[in-house]
Amino acid sequence: MGLVIIVILAIALFLIPSPASAPGTDKTAQNESASIKVVPFSSDNVKVSAPLPGAEVDKNFEVIGEARGDWYFEGTFPVQVHDSANNRIGGGTAKSESDWMTTEFVPFSANISAENYSGPAILAFLKSNPSGLPENDDSVSIPIVIK
Repeated sequence: MGLVIIVILAIALFLIPSPASAPGTDKTAQNESASIKVVPFSSDNVKVSAPLPGAEVDKNFEVIGEARGDWYFEGTFPVQVHDSANNRIGGGTAKSESDWMTTEFVPFSANISAENYSGPAILAFLKSNPSGLPENDDSVSIPIVIK
């Protein structure tokens, strides 16, 4: 009889999962998800190092990044801030910090203002288009939160 109980207990130990192997308790997966970080925004034409996508910003803030030279006209291009309904709520002008007469990336900075708004927003970078032709329009955007 004692041998039967030992065999049953041994089988039970192998068939019942231990807490360490139970679903949702994988410490490695938890540690990996805790180390996820937001990286600077980058596209084929615009790279933004600050603010990061999803960042909280003040109503007046600076944007730092790089854009291809053909995004500039006379060394500038527009930056707009839109609310979740796509209403324009602010903006500024990105200014090149070096020679923009190139197809390479050129550093820029922009002082942006969105005075009368708080909440989720979109920071939109618009290619300068002095011709006004729609085929020359281009833009990229990142989400931000205005405090």
